[in-house]
Amino acid sequence: MSFYRTMYKIFAPVVRWAYRLQAVHGENLPDTGCILASNHTAFDDVLIISAAARRQVRYMAKKELFRIPLLAQLITGLGAYPVNRGGADVGSIKRTIRMLEEGELIGIFPQGHRHGSTDPRTTEVKGGIGMIAYHTKSDVIPVFLDSRRGKTCIFRRNIVIFGKPIPYEDLGFVNGGVKEYQHAAELIFKKVCALKYGEDGAAPETGEAE
Repeated sequence: MSFYRTMYKIFAPVVRWAYRLQAVHGENLPDTGCILASNHTAFDDVLIISAAARRQVRYMAKKELFRIPLLAQLITGLGAYPVNRGGADVGSIKRTIRMLEEGELIGIFPQGHRHGSTDPRTTEVKGGIGMIAYHTKSDVIPVFLDSRRGKTCIFRRNIVIFGKPIPYEDLGFVNGGVKEYQHAAELIFKKVCALKYGEDGAAPETGEAE
């Protein structure tokens, strides 16, 4: 862990400056293990959330990214670890569960893929975050990335809004299973979108990305 902490201290201040980061309600982040669930607009999202959190966030990232010089060092330093998206990577899932149990923050994008410049409320949500929440009994922090034209971009203002924790007990689990995982994922992502659009569709007062 000392390697990750050192790399984070080096890279995070640079990312905060380059992306003109504004973190809103950072006090909602716990000191214990928890899942961060965010909308996904661009590759930069991983860097931005990690830097805004002021605490290292770990992510699953496709293994191909770890073959690119410099990029591999950057995303590793900010907490990413490889996953094989071509199939069920049981090892990465078990690693995720273990890190949550050890008190780490795990960042997950319920949409699964990037949807820049798209209203996130219209996108499909994957059930994977529900499965991980169920097996770890973890609370979930909804996070919304608010950027100009709906896509994070360097040298422009990027706002990261941290919502209040969603208790595990509120995710509706009874016996687990695919349907319950999907239902929990959709509930979580509704809370994510509410940080921008409000529960009733009216945007909260969090400022506007420029």
